[in-house]
Amino acid sequence: MIQENFIKLYEESFKENWDLPALTDYSKNKTFTYGDMAKDIARMHIIFQECQIRRGDKIALVGKDSSRWCIVYMAAVTYGAIIVPILQDFSANDIHHIINHSESIFLFVSDRIWDSLEEDKIDNLRAVFSLSDYRCLHQRDGEQIQKLMLALDDKMRLYYPQGFTRENIKYAELENDKVVLLNYTSGTTGFSKGVMLTGNNLAGNVTYAKTLDVIFRSERMICFLPLAHAYSCAFNFLVPLAVGAHVYILGKVPSPKILLKAFDEIKPNLIITVPLILEKIYKKMILPQLNKRTLKLALNIPLLDTRIYAQIRKSLIDAMGGRFREVIVGGAAMNQEVTDFLYKIKFPFTIGYGMTECGPLISYDNNKEFIPGSCGQVLKGIMQVRIDSDDPYNKVGEIQVKGENVMSGYYKNDEATNNVFTKDGWLKTGDLGTIDEGNRIYIRGRSKTMILGASGQNIYPEEIESKLNNLPFVMESVVVEKNGKLVGLVYPDYEAVDQTGLSHDDLGVIMNRNKEELNKLLAPYESVSSIQLYPNEFEKTPKKSIKRYLYSNY
Repeated sequence: MIQENFIKLYEESFKENWDLPALTDYSKNKTFTYGDMAKDIARMHIIFQECQIRRGDKIALVGKDSSRWCIVYMAAVTYGAIIVPILQDFSANDIHHIINHSESIFLFVSDRIWDSLEEDKIDNLRAVFSLSDYRCLHQRDGEQIQKLMLALDDKMRLYYPQGFTRENIKYAELENDKVVLLNYTSGTTGFSKGVMLTGNNLAGNVTYAKTLDVIFRSERMICFLPLAHAYSCAFNFLVPLAVGAHVYILGKVPSPKILLKAFDEIKPNLIITVPLILEKIYKKMILPQLNKRTLKLALNIPLLDTRIYAQIRKSLIDAMGGRFREVIVGGAAMNQEVTDFLYKIKFPFTIGYGMTECGPLISYDNNKEFIPGSCGQVLKGIMQVRIDSDDPYNKVGEIQVKGENVMSGYYKNDEATNNVFTKDGWLKTGDLGTIDEGNRIYIRGRSKTMILGASGQNIYPEEIESKLNNLPFVMESVVVEKNGKLVGLVYPDYEAVDQTGLSHDDLGVIMNRNKEELNKLLAPYESVSSIQLYPNEFEKTPKKSIKRYLYSNY
């Protein structure tokens, strides 16, 4: 059990950092100090208390990332309730299902999403509140919550006659073994699994991150990944607020143009991202320079290449604000060419590994110890790892973990819980890989996506896609099996095609040449039989991973 109590981490932080800025809605230029947060939390606790919310009651939360999203989350867990964050990308039916499955009794929701929901399909809710200003949008027959909201200022004066100060902050006495968070991995009925995370699981992530010395009191971060996802929630929200840092919430689609402007204005001290963001910046900022003939020639000259790489590194660091210690990449596998190049120019980045069921962190190395191809060392003193293989250093097997961060199970789903744990209590990640003597994890692919070759060889489509994505005019790709052969589905980079003056009709010839070049890089059993053009960008998860199951029968 982790020594530090999860809820007390924030009780102490709000007191200690009362006057410091905590959250800023970047697009609205609206800032909440830690004291502002604490006052809003106190008002919410009055609502919960007056409505007789009990320990363990569920409070659902769905909407665009914002400061108030974070305040509702913190109000629920510090009261002793269980927060149920729902990804805003889920359909209305999926949101209905999660609210009902989790048995949530309160819902905090953005006005836009509330307009898409049907009240008669979520009739167990006692009340619905707006995330824009906390007003009560709907209450069940017989409830007096809207009346309570009108009298909330008076209630606040009654509870705190001398005014609310840092000395009044007192949060729930709740042991770390209690569930504080239900995080749904999918919205669809039959597939949705509510991951039950305890205070101990979250404290394991937060207290470990505090020892890494990557973010400190009063420093700045930008949150541009969805907070309802475990990765962003832990490291863009829970960790910085535990140390007294200041989080700017982007509140916009993180295109390279919008992000680079925000980096320049905010100058963050730590950047948390997913591979797709770095890959796009690499493709738009760096690759065009590297493809210039004069630069290619210069990079073949000893000493000159070192100076050129140093200049590229400096321009990239400056473009991302210039003040960060490290860029931490997680959520999905990163393109190997991008990884190798960033490592070659000594860019301060690292790749970690985790999953929602571990809240999420499993392994991490700081950028000075990071080894390309790995995703860090298993967290010392927190997690353990083993490979389901008779030669875990060389022979691929399923990665299995146990430790402080591992969930207590799936909510109301004993079958799924039993299936994801081995008989001796190890969590089966579903990822395939090896480890080294330093307990670093090397991932090869997902067990569900692995393709078995004609002679029994293991084929990892992610590795083929990584090579295919680096070929001319390929924006993104998915490799699937079709009639016993491998086929590459490609969404072309139409912008690059237009810039070079080529016709879209030329793409067939270009992709055929790409196929030949790709197969030179692959083992014979991995050869791609054809490349087919796909008309639209591939659908993605909130982590920006392609939903490959949608294309298996294409």
